[in-house]
Amino acid sequence: MARIAGVNIPQNKLVHIGLTYIYGIGNKFSSQICTSLEIPKAKRINELTDEDILKIREYIDANFKVEGDLRRDYSLTIKRLIDLACYRGSRHRKKLPVRGQRTRCNARTRKGKAIAIAGKKLTPLKK
Repeated sequence: MARIAGVNIPQNKLVHIGLTYIYGIGNKFSSQICTSLEIPKAKRINELTDEDILKIREYIDANFKVEGDLRRDYSLTIKRLIDLACYRGSRHRKKLPVRGQRTRCNARTRKGKAIAIAGKKLTPLKK
């Protein structure tokens, strides 16, 4: 298995697909890496030479922020917003949608499982 940026990339994948297994590299950046290093996209990971893997590894280290560094930056940005006590930070702290979505309904993903309210009993309809 090729190990790039601390991630084991499956052998049977195409190069531009395999690179997307690295956190922070999507389709756009994987295509950019392949074109800049002149590696054909149709090539598979197990067909790469050690020199090619080394070139990919060095290119990613030089040009991209991936895996742990990117995750750390992301969490520090959220922590900074919370410490500033700005609107976005307060939404993060309350675990509510941050980007203006409505919360009266359709916010279950962010808010979590619905909690029953005590004292609310449904009375059957009288006929």
